[in-house]
Amino acid sequence: MEEQRLTKLEKIKKSGANPYPNHFRPTHTAAQIFVSYGDLEGEALEKKSSSVKLAGRILALRSFGKAAFVHIQDRTGKIQAYIAKDTVGDSVFAFFAEAIDIGDIVGVEGTLFRTKTKELTLKATVIQLLAKSLHPLPEKWHGLTDVEIRYRQRYLDLIVNPKVREIFQKRSQIVQHVRQFFLDREYLEVETPMMHPIAGGALAKPFVTHHNTLDMDLYLRIAPELYLKRLLVGGFERVFEINRNFRNEGISIQHNPEFTMIEFYEAYATFENFITLTEELVCSLATKLLGKEEMTYQEQVLKFQRPWARYTVKEAILKFSEFKEEDLEDSKKIISYLEKQNISLPLQRDLGHLWTALFEAKVEEKLIQPTFIYHYPLVVSPLSRKNEKDPLFVDRFELYMVGREMANAFSELNDPLDQKERFLKQVQERKAGDEESHEMDEDFVRALEYGMPPAAGEGIGIDRLVMLFTDSPSIRDVILFPQLRKEKSDS
Repeated sequence: MEEQRLTKLEKIKKSGANPYPNHFRPTHTAAQIFVSYGDLEGEALEKKSSSVKLAGRILALRSFGKAAFVHIQDRTGKIQAYIAKDTVGDSVFAFFAEAIDIGDIVGVEGTLFRTKTKELTLKATVIQLLAKSLHPLPEKWHGLTDVEIRYRQRYLDLIVNPKVREIFQKRSQIVQHVRQFFLDREYLEVETPMMHPIAGGALAKPFVTHHNTLDMDLYLRIAPELYLKRLLVGGFERVFEINRNFRNEGISIQHNPEFTMIEFYEAYATFENFITLTEELVCSLATKLLGKEEMTYQEQVLKFQRPWARYTVKEAILKFSEFKEEDLEDSKKIISYLEKQNISLPLQRDLGHLWTALFEAKVEEKLIQPTFIYHYPLVVSPLSRKNEKDPLFVDRFELYMVGREMANAFSELNDPLDQKERFLKQVQERKAGDEESHEMDEDFVRALEYGMPPAAGEGIGIDRLVMLFTDSPSIRDVILFPQLRKEKSDS
């Protein structure tokens, strides 16, 4: 098939025609045609409609000798066009019959009418090839089971699968809504560096690169947190960034090495204020996209009516696992349990790390309805403010839905001496082999020494929000070009 199309391409060039011209200018999209003329019939349609110009890709073609019907798809949808020899002329029709294939991009000019089956159709007076497709579209695309082909050749997926296009159109709506939500609350949108001299802002393994001129290693951003907090020091009291982050970790249906988050910080706010703010944001999204505060994700009904459930980490472990309260204070019992369950033990064996491992393995998957988990152990929260009543815990929450983390927030640590002490502890853990621990960031500590107002900060995964509101089971379904293994050679 490719050879036949290459042969056609050569014939087009030899005839003196340009198979890739750039002078056709559409006057209408398919959607605009249906809005303007979709309610008209027969004579009313002929009287009101004037000549229109449309451009798009041919998805279907039926030829009847001296005429043909084609379905043309543009960015707004599909419309049928009728190509007849007695209308476009013998030479143009002959060119169309010999040179045009399904998958080609064409420009069509003509008037509108309805066929015997009442379908609104563009009767072409002009048809022009705008881009020759050298590969045929897959005939049974919707029956493909190899999803990697869809992800690797996303352009094909978008051409033939309208549901996929709808996902990414909805993604754009979600990002726009989230941005406007914070702009309406007087937050300033900012941009911070994507290459950092010191990796920080999250417990994650970074990607490393090298700048030749400066002769120094740099880290792709794992989180923008430490730079956004510097802006709090500088006097920007409400900031947000819709950012790309990079983490050199595993790939799964929930994780991609490159992903999108929104992080926002507000001076004189607490993590409790952000519980309310987060509920408002998600509920406003549900109302905008669905018209109600309830939805179904992968056959599970989610109800967003407020207030949402709230548990401390300890309460959640006791409620959703078989552990008893006295057992949670015995590190040996927890270690023994984790080993019997084949759950990976953390490098640090203190109660805080053990509780976290237990929570992640046994509780997370059971948190289906919107649930806030708060008061995390201090040892796994190096940037959070200590809880005043129990300094072994911090004022932090994570939001869970359908068994996965959706957001992470805390009242920010703004004590420079405390922060430096925690960084030093992280450095020791890093030396002990924990690659996700923070390095010392002297400049960030210096910024805190100038005084950062009390504040709260939060990060929300945009990709996971899109997964939720598009009923997508995998993060790869909502990222246009997800990271994949190197394509195997045919040789």
